[in-house]
Amino acid sequence: MKRRTLDILFSIGGLGLAALLLVIGIVLTTNANFANDYVRDQLSEQNIRFTPAENLSEEEKKADCLVENAGKLMTTGKQAECYANEYIGLHLKGIAGGQTYASLGGPEREIQGKVEAARQANDPALPELEKQLAQLQGQRETVFKGETLRGLLLTSYGFSEFGVKAQQGALAMYLGAGLLFLLSIAGFVHAARTPKNETFAAPERERATA
Repeated sequence: MKRRTLDILFSIGGLGLAALLLVIGIVLTTNANFANDYVRDQLSEQNIRFTPAENLSEEEKKADCLVENAGKLMTTGKQAECYANEYIGLHLKGIAGGQTYASLGGPEREIQGKVEAARQANDPALPELEKQLAQLQGQRETVFKGETLRGLLLTSYGFSEFGVKAQQGALAMYLGAGLLFLLSIAGFVHAARTPKNETFAAPERERATA
């Protein structure tokens, strides 16, 4: 095969691959923009604002992201992760000894059983038991709300990470497309400078024997 023909074929193939990578990059960029815009719009609608720096507790000040975002409106996935883990997560640990909504179900049912038994027996300890039950139910409801909000914010963070990965993938596609485009142009230039009759890997002619 002639060298010029081979150069042209490889160059055309390179341009085709470059175009394909460019299209993939555009698709990834579109998805990344959608993810980022969606997360920003959804978080902005919640109007969640970080606690101002002067109002942060000593424990909260240990979290760098809470200090960096102090007083800011939450609009990004990273901010949602910070608020969920460092703010809500911190305060949930201070409720009911750090127990979860699920783990508080057993103690609640236990006290409910004691309250029912005290009512039937007309036990004078009934008011105290009812007070304990109300307190535990209040704690469990607060933990439920906190865990729910924390889960929603972490979901937003996870969705935003898809956007970040898509952006990284798009950058890789653009770099690959640019490299292939340059190599293809170089191939065309090489083909133009190569003599028409030059062949690729042509076998050496056997020397005539004397």
